[in-house]
Amino acid sequence: MSTEESGVMRYGWVTAAAAVAVASLAVTACGPAGQGGGLSIKVDGSSTVGPLTQAAAELFSDRNPDLRVGVATSGTGGGFEKFCNGEIDIADASRKITAEEAEMCRAGGVSYYELQVANDAITVLVHRENPVNCLTVDQLRQIWAPGSQVNNWNQIDGIDYDAELTLYGPGTDSGTFEFFAEEINGDKEEQRADYQDIGEDDNTGIAGVMEDEGAMFYVGFEYYDANKDRVKALQIDAGDGCVAPTPEAVQSGEYQPLSRPLYIYPSRESMQKKHVKAFVDYFVDNSAEIARLAGYIPMTDEQAAKTEQALSDR
Repeated sequence: MSTEESGVMRYGWVTAAAAVAVASLAVTACGPAGQGGGLSIKVDGSSTVGPLTQAAAELFSDRNPDLRVGVATSGTGGGFEKFCNGEIDIADASRKITAEEAEMCRAGGVSYYELQVANDAITVLVHRENPVNCLTVDQLRQIWAPGSQVNNWNQIDGIDYDAELTLYGPGTDSGTFEFFAEEINGDKEEQRADYQDIGEDDNTGIAGVMEDEGAMFYVGFEYYDANKDRVKALQIDAGDGCVAPTPEAVQSGEYQPLSRPLYIYPSRESMQKKHVKAFVDYFVDNSAEIARLAGYIPMTDEQAAKTEQALSDR
């Protein structure tokens, strides 16, 4: 069954409300992007950040029809590889660039801005009929640790639910994989290998959870928000009680340890082009509105100010 047939929504932002709201967003520097036809911007990277950048691109392009923003999703690691090789203008990332990647960029003569554009809650999804509502970090580690043999929900400490456990997760190039593995297992490369690897197609994991009462999938908040009538999000207990993945809990710091910032990395070389600078300025200036329209969690005022400062460091 395809994701379209199963009812999975690819992006949560494409709504009538979003279309109406386009007019209310401040569009900066329409001139440079709208002149000289055939201008393009290449973006690649995180499948979590991709829909957010796509939303920003389509909103911006409504007023700048001659500009094409191509958004691909090779995963955060795959995106940085292309970025540091000078193949793209902007890398979407669900984690910060690593020291090794930064060195690769230096070797390739690519410098960059690190700009947070939203927040995220890695969300643990299960079937709507699953009776479990909350898992502790220790229980998640028991499930996802390297070499784990847990294959039924009733093998998880404290869980009395008899159903075969089917696990879905992103590929190893994914920033979501690395963040989840680091926070749950203590090493960004360490996770059990016998799971359904969905690569960068997060909708495959959503469909799996919708169809299988024993399935589990972890993914960025936007994919849950777009499908919250079809799947259930588990609360997470990091030691202070069960906390649901909500925008309020992420912004307050209560949703731990699976809250994280989301980034774009435009190259300083590409930012010398007026149409690239215009798009990035628009994205940053309207980040809160774009995040809400796209089903993401906006930055706090403090985070937004830090991003504005980073962008002004020219």
